[in-house]
Amino acid sequence: MSDRDYYEVLGVDKSASAADIKKAYRRLAMKYHPDRNNGDKEAEAKFKEIGEAYEVLGDEQKRAAYDRFGKAGVNGGTAGPGGFGGFGPEGFAGGFGNMGDLGDIFSEFFGQGMSGRRQQSGPRATKGVDLRYDLEITLEQAAKGYTAEIRVPVWEKCDVCDGTGSRSKAKPTTCPHCNGTGVVYAKQGFFSVQQTCPYCHGSGTVISDPCPNCDGTGFKKVMKTLEVKIPAGINAGQRVRLQGKGQPGTNGGPAGDLYVEISIKPHEIFQRDGDDLHVELPISFVTAALGGDVDVPVLDGETRITIPEGTQSGKILRLRGKGIKSLRTGYMGDLYIHVFVETPVNLTQKQKDLLRQFDETVSKHGEKHSPKHQSFMDKMKNLFS
Repeated sequence: MSDRDYYEVLGVDKSASAADIKKAYRRLAMKYHPDRNNGDKEAEAKFKEIGEAYEVLGDEQKRAAYDRFGKAGVNGGTAGPGGFGGFGPEGFAGGFGNMGDLGDIFSEFFGQGMSGRRQQSGPRATKGVDLRYDLEITLEQAAKGYTAEIRVPVWEKCDVCDGTGSRSKAKPTTCPHCNGTGVVYAKQGFFSVQQTCPYCHGSGTVISDPCPNCDGTGFKKVMKTLEVKIPAGINAGQRVRLQGKGQPGTNGGPAGDLYVEISIKPHEIFQRDGDDLHVELPISFVTAALGGDVDVPVLDGETRITIPEGTQSGKILRLRGKGIKSLRTGYMGDLYIHVFVETPVNLTQKQKDLLRQFDETVSKHGEKHSPKHQSFMDKMKNLFS
């Protein structure tokens, strides 16, 4: 992961528009693409850094989070070994878990009206922790859809204690410290503040003989292979949810979810922009001048296109429906072909002589054969005359 500021990586200001960010990314990606740098490791690292920056700044929601919180706002939970990570004890709302205790503070002054229901109903069921798995796929897999197999830890009922958490499989008993409420009160000056019971950890029950196989939790963590169906058209940064595959809940609460976050490997040929694809096509100056048919790559093979006579470097040709299927609308994106004319190298003396002869014939009729060059030369003459 890059340590540099993402705006600095793309060379734009923080006030840059989405169009400016997109334009900067396209320019830099073309410049540092591996195919144009012949195995240059520095260029490859630069290419990956540019892609990482655009993945955040090119997404409106991620950019807003980055502007406010920096990289911590877009990286989610910290991934552990094998791309696995968690979102925190209460999912994203974990930081606000104590706000529900305000009613119990007020109840010390105004009676049990505000907290009586909680004491009667016992400890609150809590959903388990959501987890994250980072999965990198190819552009072809993202475009066509893909079923991936991932190895992740899952929590299953302990087969030694049968999920009771007790060595003897006995039922839990009421916690003697909180009388089964899951909370205790601590005196702070004139206030009495409600806290989670430190002995039963809010469950309201205790196990006198914890199972040694699961440490009294009733669950055992095991590694399992899960299938993840990646839909066609998915993009980097999007997630696939596996419901109930996170950590188990407490006090009868549901299990958390597992979120598989997608990243896409840089492609050797194509650049992706939403549902559209971009490719650079080198052609000879003869083909550029005379026109002709050439083969161009598409995701599922090749297709033949006609290069118009007199094509200039930088011309963009568009093939409709040859991009990626939109995950949202179902429509196919387009393929944009960026033509550049390749100058011949390592010429023989004979070839050089022929080119000079050709240049002499063209120069006699500059306005006809090279209108842009002739116009430029005329402006130069006027400037210095």
